[in-house]
Amino acid sequence: MRILVISGPNLNILAQRDPKIYGGVSMAEIEKVVLERARDLGVEATFFQSNHEGAIVDYLQGQTADASGIIINPGALTHYGTSLREALVDTGLPVVEVHISNIHGREEWRAHSVVAPIAVGQVVGLGWRGYIYALEFLEAHIQGG
Repeated sequence: MRILVISGPNLNILAQRDPKIYGGVSMAEIEKVVLERARDLGVEATFFQSNHEGAIVDYLQGQTADASGIIINPGALTHYGTSLREALVDTGLPVVEVHISNIHGREEWRAHSVVAPIAVGQVVGLGWRGYIYALEFLEAHIQGG
């Protein structure tokens, strides 16, 4: 089982962004713990990050043929990334949306997600651990549990 873990704009600078909102853990550190948990679950996790919506769409179109599911933190694309949403739908794969901060407890505009309606789940506000929870849920979901 192969799960794509995709991160959108500005997630490459985690640990440099406002630590009160995003914490002090870098994307490299998140990838390390997700890879460890994936190994425990017998899952292959593949990571991709881009600040450009089109690059993420291209990645999805090129990588989903042998993938089983997608974990995505769309970053700012959450609120307006309609081509991203369409690309996610086109994969036919189960998607779990992740956000480090609680997007529902911040500015009103952040609460709207174009991805949430097509996702099997959404993990918000649980910090970097949300990636682990998303991985565990998605693995069980794919297995039928």
